[in-house]
Amino acid sequence: MGDYFREREPQVMKENVYLLKEAMEKAPELRGVPTGVKGLDDLFFTVEWKEGKPVKKPLGGIPEYCVVNLTGMPDTGKSLIAEQFTIKQASLGQKVCFITVESPASFVAASLKERATAMGVEFGKVENNIILIDAASNSRLREDIPTMLDTLAYVYRTYKAHRTVIDSITGLFESKEMLARSVVRAFFNFMKKWYQTAIFVSQKRSGHEELSAEAAGGYAVGHIVDCTMVLSKEIVLSKTRAQNYKVEFGDIVRLFRIDGCRMCGHDTRLHIMNITELGLVEIGPALVDVIKAKI
Repeated sequence: MGDYFREREPQVMKENVYLLKEAMEKAPELRGVPTGVKGLDDLFFTVEWKEGKPVKKPLGGIPEYCVVNLTGMPDTGKSLIAEQFTIKQASLGQKVCFITVESPASFVAASLKERATAMGVEFGKVENNIILIDAASNSRLREDIPTMLDTLAYVYRTYKAHRTVIDSITGLFESKEMLARSVVRAFFNFMKKWYQTAIFVSQKRSGHEELSAEAAGGYAVGHIVDCTMVLSKEIVLSKTRAQNYKVEFGDIVRLFRIDGCRMCGHDTRLHIMNITELGLVEIGPALVDVIKAKI
């Protein structure tokens, strides 16, 4: 290794060296992107100084151009949140690219229609704003990353989309988890190149701790993306826990937390989460407030 460094010609990548001022000139403005999930958008904030004191200012959504990792065990509401985000953004006139890796496009379309109905959004007004890439039905799209990225670039150029959902990113490396980090990195960098606000749905393995940010492939996703949201559920089989949660014995309690967000401030507490009868995810009060009977 020593000989290698002594004999090689220096290769200075000057184009990748920036003054902070130069980098800031290219930095996007920090804005909130509404998710369509009640109670979630207010959990992100910026800080302003007033009279010498820091004051939180709600962002009103996830940060624009943020790549979000949405992880949890099955039946915790991950796909519902992804679909609510899709419908909300499409209803605001945004073009949304939805990569379906688990279910064929026709089934996802039916699910999105149900979500739109539950959200009170006329489906006819959003169906031309959602572009589906059916990787569930095409093994080459799932297994050959360059082909998938070429297809994504085509969608971005053709439809001018700036919102992307991948459900799930895990399905793109499920047979090669040793490559999980490189796969996730490739998609993360691609999202940044094309200025996408993105949600990557990540599956957990059965051995993972429910409230950890770990997903299939280890911590590869969480270490690379801008923000991680963790969803979990618990069947209440203890009278003490039933009293703490203010529910009946045998009920299901769903929990939500933001594990981290490098782009702005966020609520760090564990929150109660609910899935309504209409199939919509809502983020409720902080668990600590429920236990203290403040709510």
